[in-house]
Amino acid sequence: MAQYALDFLDTLNLTQVDLLGFSLGGYIAQHLTLRRPQLVRRLILAGTGAGRGEGTQDLNQTILEAASGPSSRNGLLQLFFEPTETSQAAGAAFWDRLQTRTDEHDPFLTGPGVQAQRTALTRWDQGEDAAYPRLREMTHPVLVAGGSHDLIILTVNAIRLAQRLPNAQLILYPDSGHGFLFQYHTLFGEHATLFLES
Repeated sequence: MAQYALDFLDTLNLTQVDLLGFSLGGYIAQHLTLRRPQLVRRLILAGTGAGRGEGTQDLNQTILEAASGPSSRNGLLQLFFEPTETSQAAGAAFWDRLQTRTDEHDPFLTGPGVQAQRTALTRWDQGEDAAYPRLREMTHPVLVAGGSHDLIILTVNAIRLAQRLPNAQLILYPDSGHGFLFQYHTLFGEHATLFLES
């Protein structure tokens, strides 16, 4: 997947980019940055982790169940948001915003797509291309962001990721889960902009 992203960026003739990787996209962004460090200026890793290493948590059944993406309002609220009134209200508002899209609506993954994502999620950090042992090589400015109670990629993984990267900042958003950037969309946008412009 990282190679596909590199091919796309090369086709656009881009010589330097800022990357935002969310969830599985965070794993892809790490691999892309390790493969072509000179291409990346700044990196935002959101709702993701460092892979298997000291102090991290292996992917659990929750993430495998969520790999296809929540295909219903209740699924989204349960998997991506905290069970508190405030987080559930933010999740419901996010769902409502999704429903207003009339063009280019992303389809939910089904069948082979679900299996391919599950395979990627469980194998991404194994073998000679594993990112975790090489994270200290990433000297880029990195913003690591996460929810305070992420059940899909457990919050401890964001903390360990930030600790392992030599030039990282960490923000954990309160009362939030994997969908923290949808719950705190305005604030996350402000934080991302501040980071990219600093």
